[in-house]
Amino acid sequence: MMKIHFYLRFHTNPGQSLSVIGNCAELGNNDMESAVPLQYLNNDYWQGIVEIDTTQVVRLSYKYILKNADGYTIVEWGDDKSLDLSKTGIEEIQVIDAWNHSGEFENAFYTDPFQKVLLKGNETKLKVKTPKNFSHIFKVKAPLLRKNEVLCLIGAAPSIGEWDTSTPTLLQRENGWWAGRVSIPKEAFPLTYKYGIYNVKSKEFVRFEDGANRVIFGDASTRLTVLHDGFAYLPNSSWKGAGVAMPVFSLRSKNSFGTGEFPDLKLLVDWSVKTGNKVIQILPVNDTTATGTWEDSYPYAAISAFALHPLYLNIATVAGKDYADSLRPLRKKQKQLNDLPDLEYEEVLKFKISILKELFAVMKEDFLQDPTYLEFFEHNRYWLVPYAAFCYLRDRNGTSDFNKWKVYGSYNKASIEKYVSPKAKHYDEIAFTYFVQFHLHLQLKDAADYAHENGVILKGDIPIGIYRYGCDAWMEPSLYHMEMQAGAPPDGFAIHGQNWGFPTYNWEKMAEDGFEWWHRRFVQMGNYFDAFRIDHVLGFFRIWSIPIYSVEGIMGRFVPASPVHIYEFGQHTIAFNHYRLCSPYINDTVLWEMFGPNNNKFKPFMRELGDGHYELKEEYSTQQKVMDWYLQQDPTDDSLNIRQGLFTLLANVILFEEEGSSGQHFHFRFNMEATSSFRYLDLHSQYHLKELYVDYFYRRQDDFWMKEAMKKLPALKASTNMLICGEDLGMVPHCVPDVMKQLGILSLEIQRMPKAIGKEFFHPADAPYMSVVTPSTHDMSTIRGWWEEDRAKTQRFYNTELGQWGEAPPFCEPWISRAIILQHFYSPAMWSIFQLQDLLGMSETIRRPNPHEERINIPANSKHFWKYRMHLTLEQLLKEKDFNNELLEFLEASGRA
Repeated sequence: MMKIHFYLRFHTNPGQSLSVIGNCAELGNNDMESAVPLQYLNNDYWQGIVEIDTTQVVRLSYKYILKNADGYTIVEWGDDKSLDLSKTGIEEIQVIDAWNHSGEFENAFYTDPFQKVLLKGNETKLKVKTPKNFSHIFKVKAPLLRKNEVLCLIGAAPSIGEWDTSTPTLLQRENGWWAGRVSIPKEAFPLTYKYGIYNVKSKEFVRFEDGANRVIFGDASTRLTVLHDGFAYLPNSSWKGAGVAMPVFSLRSKNSFGTGEFPDLKLLVDWSVKTGNKVIQILPVNDTTATGTWEDSYPYAAISAFALHPLYLNIATVAGKDYADSLRPLRKKQKQLNDLPDLEYEEVLKFKISILKELFAVMKEDFLQDPTYLEFFEHNRYWLVPYAAFCYLRDRNGTSDFNKWKVYGSYNKASIEKYVSPKAKHYDEIAFTYFVQFHLHLQLKDAADYAHENGVILKGDIPIGIYRYGCDAWMEPSLYHMEMQAGAPPDGFAIHGQNWGFPTYNWEKMAEDGFEWWHRRFVQMGNYFDAFRIDHVLGFFRIWSIPIYSVEGIMGRFVPASPVHIYEFGQHTIAFNHYRLCSPYINDTVLWEMFGPNNNKFKPFMRELGDGHYELKEEYSTQQKVMDWYLQQDPTDDSLNIRQGLFTLLANVILFEEEGSSGQHFHFRFNMEATSSFRYLDLHSQYHLKELYVDYFYRRQDDFWMKEAMKKLPALKASTNMLICGEDLGMVPHCVPDVMKQLGILSLEIQRMPKAIGKEFFHPADAPYMSVVTPSTHDMSTIRGWWEEDRAKTQRFYNTELGQWGEAPPFCEPWISRAIILQHFYSPAMWSIFQLQDLLGMSETIRRPNPHEERINIPANSKHFWKYRMHLTLEQLLKEKDFNNELLEFLEASGRA
């Protein structure tokens, strides 16, 4: 047995407590419910003593847990606190630890993209002779040392140089730490010391760490003392990088087939190396084949969170040399599709699938026996088998809506395993899906490996939702609220709000197995990506939820949310009338205001209540019922206007009653003051409803939403070592920046979408270090397109943000694009990432003539066709010597290359 004394440097607040878990029975086998509680020692330390059976564990790994007064817990970041228990002659070990806060800047540099790619090779390897006898092991981290630099230890004791910088104790790398073993005599305590930087090539001391001297109390004894000192106090925000954002389908090369493909990423890597960029950011690449139409071009509606899209498969690579001759007749068709200005989604995908089926027919015998494929199959069968079955059933039934399937509409694992048996008549069609996914895996993995070999990382994108009629919903419907739809409240881009159609997550159900579905999803992404963007990270705090019987986003509310209780109306002296506040308010005056002399066209849809008031008939009482009516009509402007008018009438409410609350809980309709229902209330009711409205949206929810996020995000972050970036745009609760900062999740800062109230623009110079800055995203117009959208706003930007005098040019000239991009290069943010279109805007000769052809998505249009492709090939871009050299010079000058 060995006695371990744990000392944790941590200042707690009243009500907080600390505990420790580890990989042995005495420390709960890493089960948080069995964690060993620590005891409060003083204002700076908590302590605990545990006896460990060293016959059961040789290397002890452990971490600390903070429990707050309100019950939620925080686990410290990292898995690198460890003790070697194999040494003989040691009966006790004293550990003095620093808490590893996940929000520390330096933790970002211990994620996979930095450790495996970006900082790889910077590490100076040094072998230090270990003394035979030592009383202390000092461990500390410093991720951003330059080449030939190591950490050293200097302090008041003779064994650590007595503050003489010419004879420091050099530390060596051990499992991510800089470590050194020394003997400290009893008379040296309390010991003051510091870490410093030493250059082993010049044999010179470079500098001390910042801050006050460190102090350790105690004495030398038979026990060993191990210090995990956290991070050396060195500049931690000096590393900066830049990158390019581009959907894979938007890439264009000589070898692609009407769309960008995974091998094209290698050409983009070559260009990134040439120009000094370090990250390539892409949109989701999961399979979205639901309807077989161009509507499937929407990359955020994946039918599987794990399967890749066949669109991105390069056919020639699949065929290889053995079957290359069979593709020669296709070159004319390839050129025809590749020369088109935009992606012809349906034609390209249909053509590719037909060719792939021909290749599979001649390759299947060898393929099904390929050891590499068999290994891939075993590692991925948990999603691959049901996905293949889903695809077959989708095609057989002519729909991905499994509710309409004649058989297997409800997923049963055993039945599906039997259904896809190699003995089945349709097995070739099942195996074809395996064939396609295997080659997609090979090609994306090859592109990722190539990027890593060249010092470039790949950043993926995780959608906030799943497709309602996809494989994930079919397999595990209990993980989702199928009766709800995710979306966004109204804003300047979408005045009726957004309805994405995805079911919302059932977080309570997901938490039952520790968010295993998310863990599997992250593991799958980790096969290819080094970092990822969480689409709509606000959804982890609360999601805008729209009932399935509604169509427009305006009919939604945030879930979860603390409701308004019925007694609160009385407290605010509001005479509560359920029908008046919760039902569409319709009278002759409202109808005339909305529709003028055309108001009579709407009355056949209503029932008259008397006194000039109306209510919609039951068959038109929801937006979905109105939509069902509309779909049965001839598509005329008149029927479209009636549909939209009825939608507007149905949205003319002030409150939504919470289902299941028996009339006790209510939620405000967003933008309540804009409704005629509100305007026709008496002034007293208006005033006090506004008070409640402001409290509901801007005060009472913040702490509640923070706790909701902390139930999910820490566990999800702990399941991956990829670098996590959040898309924190829109109506951002006050708690969001703090939670993201605590967890070390990078924020997104966009120049024309400031988060500060009262500001029209955000300046990149004001960005926090842990952020990504960009002038535009795929959901926005490019710099050049935006410049022409609002003349008055452009003029203000020209004068205030660019600091220019006089009248702004009517078009975004190259020097303007250059000035905006340079602002982002010189931002203090860790990353500046640009759409390729924006970078090309700096060049008069290679940018696209019409900037309005460069936009990728219009969020207000739920039926937008995602078809943008770059107008020149990657091979051409690589030859643009002047442009590439200029971009490299900018990145080098700004410290990002």
